[in-house]
Amino acid sequence: MPSDIPCPQRWFDDYEAGERFTFGTTTIDEAEIIEFGRKFDPQPFHIDPDAARESIFGGLIASGWHTGSIVMRLLNDEFLGPSSMGSPGLDELRWLAPVRPGDRLTLVAEVLEVIPSRSKPDRGIVKMAHELVNQDRTTVVRSVANMMIARHPSTQSAAT
Repeated sequence: MPSDIPCPQRWFDDYEAGERFTFGTTTIDEAEIIEFGRKFDPQPFHIDPDAARESIFGGLIASGWHTGSIVMRLLNDEFLGPSSMGSPGLDELRWLAPVRPGDRLTLVAEVLEVIPSRSKPDRGIVKMAHELVNQDRTTVVRSVANMMIARHPSTQSAAT
């Protein structure tokens, strides 16, 4: 039976493969797309609405790195808590559809695996698929992340 503990209050042993969550919603606007693009990914279809109309996208789109940052922000706001120990990386990152001004984005996550550490009994990896979906339920970005999660301090000595 999946835990009913809210994610920010969970520890490693509170997760089960197959659990699904929906985390937050945010709406992206043109100014935000251009600001991020100018600073981090200054391709014309991210920073210039006129040039973007002439591109293969037919209009301004957010940088894929911007959408990845939105995933991280939604995770930070609604998932990560005191048990988060960072991440050793992603197994997958796919930009599947353009994100445009006015898109309303929601994060859907699924626990794929719960893997206790063999060398560090105070933690484990919670492997999660993250899908950022727009208002039309189109997945715009998908990632599979390995999230290092601590065991509850009261159970760490029992795990050794």
